[in-house]
Amino acid sequence: MKSKVLKESAQPLGCYPHVKRVGDFIYVSGTSSRRPDNTHEGAEQDENGQWHLDIKLQTEAVIKNIEKLIKSMGADLNDIIDITTFLVDMKDFKGYNEVYAQYFTHEGPTRTTVAVHQLPHTNLLIEIKAVVYKPL
Repeated sequence: MKSKVLKESAQPLGCYPHVKRVGDFIYVSGTSSRRPDNTHEGAEQDENGQWHLDIKLQTEAVIKNIEKLIKSMGADLNDIIDITTFLVDMKDFKGYNEVYAQYFTHEGPTRTTVAVHQLPHTNLLIEIKAVVYKPL
């Protein structure tokens, strides 16, 4: 088994790795749109202090963050076999699905999408975890 925490990525909020390889499988911990500086892609605050959250920008950032993590293990998005997505509100499903379709087809990973009460930060609309198959 080999676990990794990438120094150039947003650091885990607890005691867990970003990715873990077990044999031919790579498991990706729940990943958000959080940047290394702890700000969030798709979360902008206006001059009145009001936050504006964008599911499409967050979804793209999450997928790119996952891509970076699995590349560190020698894999790419085509090697993902299963995805679990957590949405704070199912009203965001359409926007999430539009961005997702830019990266994956019906031949891509199996997928489960669930609504959750909340995620670790109020600016987060989405979190994704993934399973990758990449033979050694």
